[in-house]
Amino acid sequence: MSSAQTAQRQGRRKGPRPKHIPQRMCVSCRERSAKRTLTRIVRTPEGRVEIDPTGRMNGRGAYLCDDPECWERALRSQALSRALKVEIDPETINRLRAYAATLPPVSRSSPEGASQEGSEA
Repeated sequence: MSSAQTAQRQGRRKGPRPKHIPQRMCVSCRERSAKRTLTRIVRTPEGRVEIDPTGRMNGRGAYLCDDPECWERALRSQALSRALKVEIDPETINRLRAYAATLPPVSRSSPEGASQEGSEA
């Protein structure tokens, strides 16, 4: 049996591997998405809570969608506090709300829109 037949039997495909895209979950809506499409909030080793635009700051991180509703829900329900394992002070909550207010509103795609895209062939 040749190596090509062995690879096919084991379910492997020939050719380059697809690029690995790290996935993360929004702490508010629990949707999985590519790490680069989410905003990381980090609790620094000093205990401060900050927005991490690079995604590389030291500390415990949590991810939120770029949807202002997710941000508000996470702050209201203490989901962000639980994820970061820290009590978030009111000043920081106001700073995070101000950042969320700068985000554009996200329109959730409806199932009807998905079926229309597939019929345009």
